[in-house]
Order: sequence, then structure tokens, then C-alpha cells
Amino acid sequence: MRSLFQFLRWPVLCGFLAAIIILDHFPRLFSDLPIAFFEHKESETTTEDQRRSPYSYADAIVKAAPAVVNIYTSKIERQQVPARLNNFLRYLQKNNIRLKVKDRIQRSLGSGVIISHEGYILTNFHVIEDKDEILVRLQDEREALAVVIGTHPESDLAVLKINLDNLNTIPIGNPSEAMIGDVVLAIGNAYGFGHTVTQGIISATGRYGLQLNEYENYIQTDAAINPGNSGGALIDARGNLLGINTLNITKDGGSQGIGLAIPSDLALGILSDLVMFGKVIHGWLGVDVSSLSPQLAIENNLPPNNGMIITGTVPEGPADQSGLREGDIITKINDRPVGDGRAAMNFIMNSRPGEKVAIDVFRNGQELKINAVLGSEPQTSEWLDEQS
Repeated sequence: MRSLFQFLRWPVLCGFLAAIIILDHFPRLFSDLPIAFFEHKESETTTEDQRRSPYSYADAIVKAAPAVVNIYTSKIERQQVPARLNNFLRYLQKNNIRLKVKDRIQRSLGSGVIISHEGYILTNFHVIEDKDEILVRLQDEREALAVVIGTHPESDLAVLKINLDNLNTIPIGNPSEAMIGDVVLAIGNAYGFGHTVTQGIISATGRYGLQLNEYENYIQTDAAINPGNSGGALIDARGNLLGINTLNITKDGGSQGIGLAIPSDLALGILSDLVMFGKVIHGWLGVDVSSLSPQLAIENNLPPNNGMIITGTVPEGPADQSGLREGDIITKINDRPVGDGRAAMNFIMNSRPGEKVAIDVFRNGQELKINAVLGSEPQTSEWLDEQS
């Protein structure tokens, strides 16, 4: 018996190895066998990994979506009777006949993000501008009429408030740490469909100079931003708020892969001011500036593409009081190059009155460092009163 086992041992082992090789290299030879013969159960670890990024962003949506609301607005447009019917109207009035003219209701939609349990909501100014009624609908189908707490047209932001209990708020991210190529998700009321999610990456940060608003410091993304998405949330892959979706750049109204969002830190600063003070409080230097031209850069032996020239100062304003003059070329603010000036002015406006700033200027061939204390920009009516 032992001799028989030894005789069969090597043929059986060789046959087993040959079968493995054939199965590995020629699987189609066994395609007619029952599927169950080849089935194997995936490990729980593999299944769990597949549920997470980059296979799924469901967890991020679960965290963020309940705080994103749909906004429905309406505006009553009073219908005017054509002037050519004036004589007819006088006849009706003379005979005590009343003519009813039916007003037209203009409806539009947008999105918003619940920031606090007290019911404060961030959205875009253009979503609620001049609207007579603003209805907010939550993901759980609850509805409430919203009141406008404040607006900031310069950044296209507005703050609403609703009175509902048990509100979900969105986790806040850090847009300053966002990098080009990071995955982002846009949530909003696209085309009035209700909660809709689109996915993309961050295409650029600090985008400005588009002349769309006075304050421009956008996150650019290729996640689809469609009509109705305005005011909605741009979140990272973990569900944290990075920005407020504002608009998309398009020629025909569709999504072209160029969407813009206002960074959440800028938006939250504006919300805080509007809630606390009823207006946004900016730092103010009191200067008019323009970008340094290549010719002026050459004439002053300065590097190109960095510098802004002062074209005017407000009398008794912070710049005037600090000693800055018309014709000075500002090259740095707090030791940071000013570039073409737009980013520098955004920095000033995002600062607070009373903050000190160190300004490097180039004047008559000399480099100077001037310290200034930012003020608060006067209202137009205040400035006119001072001039009269």
C-alpha cells in the first residue's frame, strides 16, 4: 500500500499544479460551468473600503445635505394700463365702474445653507433681490417663510432667517487649505429638481479680476453649477463647507465646467457682521489705486507684475494721515507682495477698522515703509455732508 501511495504521489501533484495553471491562463475553457463554482465572497474590509472615497461620497452628502435648503421666491409685478387707454379709464371712473387689472407674479428659485441652529441661512443676494416672498424648504420637506437679515451686494451674499426647530447645520471647512485638484461636491436646487449633487474638482483658488462683483475671491470648480444652484453648498469630500456656489461662466445658460463659489470664511465673516451690526464693516485705507504698468515698472527699476500706484487719497483718510501720497507705488502690505493690487485691496477690505498695516512704497527712487491704521469707510451720505 505504501508503495502504491508513493507511486501515485507525484502524478497527482503534477496534475493538481497543471490544473491551477490551466485555470489561471485559460479561464474561458470553463465558462460553461455553473457560476457558483467560481464565486467567492468579498472580504468585509474590501466592501467597507469601496463604500468610502473615492468609490463613494455618500457619507459626505449625509453630513452636508440636510443643511442645504431650496429657496423659492416670488415678486408681484404691478400691471400698468397702457397710456392709450387713459380716456377709457376716465370714462370708467366717471361712471363709477372699477376696472380690475390682474397683477403678474414672477417666480424664481435658488438654494441656501443653514449655518446655525438659530435658523440663519447664507445665500446669494441675486437669489432674493427685490423679492416680496421667500419660501425655504428643507430636505425633510418642512417649509418656512424667511425674513432678510441683511444683504451685501458687493459680494453677492445675503443672510436669511427662519423659525423652525431641530435644524441641521453644515460642518465648516477651511478653504485656505483647499488645493487645486481636490474633489468637491456642489449641492443645490438645480433647475428646481430639489436636492441635486454634482461632483468635480477645484480648478483654481483666489480667482478675481472677473469684474462680476466688487469683492472677488472665488473658488473655481468644474462641478456643474446649474440654474437653481446659486446659494447652495460647495463641500469637500468629507462633507465640510468650502464655499457658497454663486454662478457659472457660460454663453448659453448651461453648465460649461467653470463654476465659481465664494469661500466659506469670507461668507461667514459677512454673515457675522450682518447679524451683529446690520451691515458689513470693512477696513478702509482711503486711496484710489491702479495697477502698475510695465512702462512705469521699467522706469522705476521695479519687478513687473507687482505694484499699484496711488492715484488719489481721501482728505483726512487713513492713507492721507499716514503720509501716503498720490504717485506712491505700493509694493507690499504686511510684507506680502501686492501683485496687480486686487488681492491687496481685498486684504484691506477683509481687515477691521483699527488694524495696523505696514505698507512698503517706492517714492522718487526711494523705498519707504509707512505704517497706517485702517479706518471705517464712510457712507456716501456722510461723505456728501462733509463736502457740502
